[in-house]
Amino acid sequence: MAFSVNTNVGAMAALQSLNATNRGMATTQSRINTGLNVASTKDDSAKYVIAQTLRGDLGKLSAVTSSLTNAKSVTDTAVAGAEQVSDILNQMKSKALEASDKGLDKESRTAISKDLVALKNQINTIIDGSDFNGTNLLKGPAATGGKVSALQSIATGATTLDVANQDLTAASTTALEVGGTNVEIDKLALTDDGTANTGSGAASALATKLDAMFATVKTSLSTLGSASRQIDGQLSFNSKLTDVVTAGIGNLVDADLAKESAKLQALQVQQQLGVQALGIANQAPQTILSLFR
Repeated sequence: MAFSVNTNVGAMAALQSLNATNRGMATTQSRINTGLNVASTKDDSAKYVIAQTLRGDLGKLSAVTSSLTNAKSVTDTAVAGAEQVSDILNQMKSKALEASDKGLDKESRTAISKDLVALKNQINTIIDGSDFNGTNLLKGPAATGGKVSALQSIATGATTLDVANQDLTAASTTALEVGGTNVEIDKLALTDDGTANTGSGAASALATKLDAMFATVKTSLSTLGSASRQIDGQLSFNSKLTDVVTAGIGNLVDADLAKESAKLQALQVQQQLGVQALGIANQAPQTILSLFR
């Protein structure tokens, strides 16, 4: 090999090796800092593009979950209201049966009538109050009342999860004449002036109306309960799907930090050796001076 002070091949080779080691250290340190093996499309275009697509799906799943959560809150509020209305109707049916006793005096019937009026007004209050974020599934009319239409999938063309308005307002008006006068309840407070069955007849008519409304409420409870269970099932599926997609992204782009830590230590040793090798190579031209002594 020729001796030259202009070209130091050994130093250039040592410098190239040291630069490669430094690049490797920078890559390893970046992976340790970010926790990502693929942090940019420059690292691996195919994996990065796939990961970005999956991240977009996660955002969509979050929107679907938010929509379902809102639908669940609205539906559960309606369920709570319908269940309470059902309980009150049972109380009213008991009061109506009690009022059918022909042996009751006017004071007793008046007391029962007042109880029924209070319960009637309570039903109206519950229907009006079963509202969540401006949506009420119990208060009608059904054509213009609140209803729920929630997202349930990120698939193209996926159907929505719909919960219709139950319009208990109409059922309450028919059975109880909420906001007006209920003839049957008013008649309960009358004495039997020559008509022995005035009170019992009114009680029987009221019981028939209460039974009709109770049947409507039972149907609404069944509908709302089924919808609530369906929403719960979809929320559970979306939660599992989110976990699977998140794990998939991790498998694609996450760095193995134990492996990167071991690699970093090896590169640090290589860097130290590279610096020493470059120092030795830089001293080689000085040996030429001995030839001129």
